[in-house]
Amino acid sequence: MPGSATRYLYLARHGEATPDESALSENGRQQAGFLGDRLRDVPLSAISHGPLPRAAQTAQLIADRLEGVPVRSAEAAGDYIPCLPQEHELPPESAEYLLAWLDRVPPDELESGAGLAREAMELFTGPVPGDLPDHQLVVTHNFLIAWLVRAALDGPRWRWLGLAHCNAALTVIRYPPDQPAGVLVYNDMTHLPEQLRWTGFPAELRV
Repeated sequence: MPGSATRYLYLARHGEATPDESALSENGRQQAGFLGDRLRDVPLSAISHGPLPRAAQTAQLIADRLEGVPVRSAEAAGDYIPCLPQEHELPPESAEYLLAWLDRVPPDELESGAGLAREAMELFTGPVPGDLPDHQLVVTHNFLIAWLVRAALDGPRWRWLGLAHCNAALTVIRYPPDQPAGVLVYNDMTHLPEQLRWTGFPAELRV
C-alpha cells in the first residue's frame, strides 16, 4: 500500500480494580507502574484509554513512567460487548452456554457495542499513513482486546468469546501495509512480579 507504514498496536487491560470498580486497587496501581516500566523504551506516539476510571488511571500511571507521550480518552476503547453472534454461527456443543451468557446483556448495550467495535477497528487497526512505523498503546478492557485479536487472526465473529486477558498484561499486534496482521505477543505478564500476575483471570484458566 503506497504511502503507508506499519502500525504496532500495544493493548493492555486496565490494572486490578477495587470491588466496586470505581478506581484501581493498590495492586492495580502497582501493576500499571510495572507496565509503564516495561514500555519505557517503546517509541509510543500516543496512549488511548477507555472512559472508565480504572482504564483512565492505568493509562495515566503508565504515562507517568514515560517521556512526553500524550494521553487521550476514547469511547471506542471502553468496556462493551463488541458483537452478538447468531446461534447458527456458534459451535453446536457450546452454543447454549454462550447464548445464555450473552442473554444477560441489555439489548441497548449490545447495539451500542457493535458501533463502538467498528469505531475501534477504524481508530486502532491497520497500517498508518506516512513512511515511518507507529507505536500506539490502548488501555482498555478484556472484551475489546479479545475482539481485536480475533480480527487480526481473521477468526469468526463469535471467537472473541473465550479469550481472556489479565490485568495489566500486554498484547501486541502488528499491521504491516503489505502483509496480514500478526499477533506478536498475547497476554504477556513477564513484567509483573509473580504475586501481581493472573488477576482478573478466571481461576480455572490459570496455568
